[in-house]
Amino acid sequence: MPIIIGVDIGGSHISSAAVNQENLEIVNKSYFRGFVDSKASKEIILQKWAEIINKTLAEIDVDTTVGIAFSMPGPFHYETGIAMFEGNDKYESLYNVNIPLELARYLNNENVAFRFLNDATSFGIGSALHQKDGGVDQKVIAITLGTGFGASFLNDIIPVINGDDVPQNGCLWDKPFKSNIADDYFSTRWFLRKYEEYSGKKSSDGVKEIASIKNEYSTKIFDEFAANLSEFLLPYILEFKADSLVIGGNIAKCSELFLPKVLQKWKENGVELSVIILENTEESSIIGSSYMFNEVFWNKIKEQLPNF
Repeated sequence: MPIIIGVDIGGSHISSAAVNQENLEIVNKSYFRGFVDSKASKEIILQKWAEIINKTLAEIDVDTTVGIAFSMPGPFHYETGIAMFEGNDKYESLYNVNIPLELARYLNNENVAFRFLNDATSFGIGSALHQKDGGVDQKVIAITLGTGFGASFLNDIIPVINGDDVPQNGCLWDKPFKSNIADDYFSTRWFLRKYEEYSGKKSSDGVKEIASIKNEYSTKIFDEFAANLSEFLLPYILEFKADSLVIGGNIAKCSELFLPKVLQKWKENGVELSVIILENTEESSIIGSSYMFNEVFWNKIKEQLPNF
């Protein structure tokens, strides 16, 4: 069976697994995850990435070139594999580093090929592939709510990054909203800031803790989050004529505290669409990134890889 290594890079973690390209399932015992200090030196970060990937490589038996597909946050030059992290408080020691060239030195297999895709796009592709009919002939918007705010727009599984019906680059994090940009409203730091503002206390365990408290402050925060999310996303849903919305990321695990109000607001505006919550964001991202080594799919998207 054809095997691809899928890798998901998060703000504080790396996950790696072998994916069977015939059935798009993760190979048993090949999944590994590890913490990464995104503020560490280049060498330490690359060594940690390699440590986890090497564990996956040790679980497979492949005598040809191994494809390694990365679900990678931006800013990143996805075609060349050069990291452009700067001013975003993570992985800044990798700025202008050629990841394929530098990472290969730490891997236990010299015969590897790298491909890179935006993390939100990888998540969207992975989630679309596991929908009914594999996302064929469907317009899907996928968003991740966590350390940052990721988004992708998919038409028939193909990422759409240009056109009158999608935002520039097919992303939402940098789009204007209220007094700043969307990323400042739909990320963990917004919850932390709001909780301190309303309660006068700092949260030590992020959104999970705020959700578990269930007091007047947490209720107010989730109600405000729901109002913001419904207001911000509605124009993009209408413009894209989306069939479904997929939500992932750590904040999605608290969806019962905000999603009903979001859906009610959209219903009042005449919009009803399928909404899917995927709590295992990393698994979807790994599967979605691995799909880059489907050559038919790759030939459709490789000329449109965003660089941001």
